[in-house]
Amino acid sequence: MDAKKELLIKLQQDILLWQGFKPQAGASAERIGLGEIEQAFPGGVFPKRAIHEFITVLPEDAACSDGFIAGLLAVLMQDGAACVWVSTSRRLFPASLNAFNVEPERIIFMDVKTEKDALWITEEALKCEGLAAVVAELNNLSLIASRRLQLAVEQSGVTGFILRKDASKAASTVATARWKISPLPSDTGNGLPGLGFPRWQVELLKVRNGNPGSWVLEWAGENFAAVEKLTEQSVWPEKQKRQIG
Repeated sequence: MDAKKELLIKLQQDILLWQGFKPQAGASAERIGLGEIEQAFPGGVFPKRAIHEFITVLPEDAACSDGFIAGLLAVLMQDGAACVWVSTSRRLFPASLNAFNVEPERIIFMDVKTEKDALWITEEALKCEGLAAVVAELNNLSLIASRRLQLAVEQSGVTGFILRKDASKAASTVATARWKISPLPSDTGNGLPGLGFPRWQVELLKVRNGNPGSWVLEWAGENFAAVEKLTEQSVWPEKQKRQIG
């Protein structure tokens, strides 16, 4: 039985290698701070040299995804590396990144007029080994384009985040992971009025060779923190409008 188990593990490792997952050792294999969410990924490690796709159809989903990605950038950029942020219609206010311990002056914002330009810049930036990550806001992403981006990150080791506004072609990319981040009411913790830490419903819709799932996270000032139990005030009433912008 042990021999069969070892053979199965070896086959799983080989499949991961064939699909572009490289073994991560030393500092590169450190946890990124997502808690039990990281167990959903192969080997229990957040894939850094991969494309992560975020479905952001609604403005509030886009705002939540910006915050969630900022929390990830706080870890990815710890060694001093920069990040490129590409968009044709950026709404992010750079100074807001300070709330997630990200220095906005280390983000290279590239605002262009066309999707074609944004995609070209994204691919070229993902080839730059000196970057920690590349964030691109795109209306859609074709299968061929996603393959080109995946090949770029496999060679450079850069992490790619794609915020995609058109969800109609959700199954047509080769992204390693597909996310959907939705807003939840914050909690001050003492029952008093006011605003607490940003809180999100984090859905991992797809993860290659992993386990999709749904979790509640909040940004606790310095890092992500899991929310174990929701109160009645921690969920939106079904008919309450919550659109941002």
